[in-house]
Amino acid sequence: MEYAMKTAIRAVDIPPRTTPSVYPEPFAARMIGREKHQLGDFFGLHNFGVNLTRLAPGAVSALRHSHTKQDEFIYVLQGCPTLHTNDGASRLEPGMCAGFPAGTGNACNLSNDTDEDVIYLEIGDRTQGDEANYPDDDLQAVQVDGQWLFTRKDGTPYE
Repeated sequence: MEYAMKTAIRAVDIPPRTTPSVYPEPFAARMIGREKHQLGDFFGLHNFGVNLTRLAPGAVSALRHSHTKQDEFIYVLQGCPTLHTNDGASRLEPGMCAGFPAGTGNACNLSNDTDEDVIYLEIGDRTQGDEANYPDDDLQAVQVDGQWLFTRKDGTPYE
């Protein structure tokens, strides 16, 4: 998506991403209730991405996943999401943050188990050749030329 270059803008004024998910079905449907404003893309950032993300009640941030080459970081602005990792679940609140170094295998995601919206920043680098692992789902991903290619764990493609 191309935007006119700007120096500063209110994050919520950046239009949300039009596609709710890059996951194949049936996984994409599980992302209903997630809205991402791609702040990094808006400003033409190439080395890292920044998203202002809103989770409606009952929504999740992503499938629980880990990256082989890309670091991830989240910072909660509003609401109380539940962070799910290999160590279990923990409730976060505004002002809390979490980081996930690449290559650790610590799979994570957020869920909104409350009746109020959750808003948070997610930041990640864009190291090429990354792979994503999804321990709870029959899905794996590899990044090729900046695009995610998804298959089942046995390598067969989703149609």
